[in-house]
Amino acid sequence: MKIGIVVINWNGLNLLRKYLKSIIDNSDNSTVYVIDNNSSDESVSYIRENFKEVEIISLDKNYGFAEGYNKGLKKVKEEYVCIINNDILVTKNWLNPIREKLEKDPLSIIQPNILDINNNDFFEYAGASGGFIDKYGYPFCRGRIFDTLEKDDGKYLDSKIFWASGACFFVSRNVFYEIGGFDKRFFAHMEEIDLCWRGFNLGFNCYSVTSSKVFHVGAATIKKNSKKTYLNYRNSLIMMTKNLPLKDLLLTLLLRIILDILSSFRLLIKGEISNFIALYKAHFDYFNVLRLILKERDNTSKKSNYFKINSIVYKYFILGKKKFFQL
Repeated sequence: MKIGIVVINWNGLNLLRKYLKSIIDNSDNSTVYVIDNNSSDESVSYIRENFKEVEIISLDKNYGFAEGYNKGLKKVKEEYVCIINNDILVTKNWLNPIREKLEKDPLSIIQPNILDINNNDFFEYAGASGGFIDKYGYPFCRGRIFDTLEKDDGKYLDSKIFWASGACFFVSRNVFYEIGGFDKRFFAHMEEIDLCWRGFNLGFNCYSVTSSKVFHVGAATIKKNSKKTYLNYRNSLIMMTKNLPLKDLLLTLLLRIILDILSSFRLLIKGEISNFIALYKAHFDYFNVLRLILKERDNTSKKSNYFKINSIVYKYFILGKKKFFQL
């Protein structure tokens, strides 16, 4: 099974210098692509000069993660693709367990274990050992809840999950486009959860394959700042409005907005004024597009068993359950 390894890049020259070679050297029977979002640094010339085997897909502007992949994957030849960040270090034979799983379940979405490149024994924030959401759309992972990261001690085995991390996951191109691709409005953040949720509603499965491991820098493209806060809160509300069952939509969204308001007070108390403002800007912009999202919404095939627990906020902050296995 040949796989297209597809790296998204925007002004990531330093990251390409560090990590692209590991992908090329450790990805047998694969073609490596770089989708370049019109970088203004020397990313493209660097690839051309040093890695002639890499196929470059050049876009005319920075479309972000979501639309960048929507456009770029159309130019990939292979049926099965790996969507992977430019700040990922892969390991030897990382593709073998993935291929085995795809051969058994070719219509699935699969992620490897994602570990911290700076602390190799611990999971990394963006995906860890596979993702879930609670009833109100807050994401968490096996091995990561909010900012608490667990050590990878082997307790999390191959398993069905709800969402796979956009830092690194595998999917058939036909499945990707049948689900509808990424929502370009998201630009970056939460688009992979939205994709997997739509896939879940359509009957596609998502898995974590833990014997495949990669290491992630994390927040290398968009640092942890007010822009990321804005995208996460806005995109989460859009995602819920698109995917929740109609009978649950109004009440669940109302409770989620209340929880977000409580979260804003926490940001204020911590002195994170820019993040406090970003949260309310996210809500303002969400309400500006709410009518359009509701108009576009497909009310068929929305499953009500999308969440693992009612409230990760309650479990984490009130009950003190900081690790996934405690849930």
